[in-house]
Amino acid sequence: MTVLLITPPAVEPVSLDEAKAHLRLTGSDDDDYLSALIVAARLQVETAIRRVLIDQTWRIYRDDWPADGLVDLPLAPIRSVAEITVYDADGAPKILSSAAWQLDAASSPARLKLLGAGPSPGRPLNGVEIDVVAGYGPSGVSVPQPLRLAIMMLVARWFENREGAAYGVVPSSVADAFEALIAPFRVLRLT
Repeated sequence: MTVLLITPPAVEPVSLDEAKAHLRLTGSDDDDYLSALIVAARLQVETAIRRVLIDQTWRIYRDDWPADGLVDLPLAPIRSVAEITVYDADGAPKILSSAAWQLDAASSPARLKLLGAGPSPGRPLNGVEIDVVAGYGPSGVSVPQPLRLAIMMLVARWFENREGAAYGVVPSSVADAFEALIAPFRVLRLT
């Protein structure tokens, strides 16, 4: 199963003004840099918890339907299914009616159940496309406050220590607080 971002978040969970207030900055000299740090911090939090924060549209590609018609959706939290497209052998798309499937967004992972026999894809690879909207909501106020605080902590640390602003590495001085803030939201992987 392949997953591709179609529509990125329209806003960040922490605004530039919120980050500047957290850092007690009043000027605009570092606005571009701070904006980049906010994006990097959001990506770090999303990677650590295996969830997306702000609503974004993702496309899930499948070669075929599972035999039981039950598809585990690899993103969290799933808010809705935007569209399901099945391609025939000639590459012509067929959009499934919402009556042909049911979403279980309460499960972890979220699941999609094909109701009845759905159309079989005619092409051997990526014959099914499932477009989903994932995230806590359309704005930062929808994101749980501990996750927003974790983003602000990373932004502050990276802003104050520019040489140590490596993406994917949580500085040791904030690691314990960062881990405590994100721990309740972490999606665990069972192997």
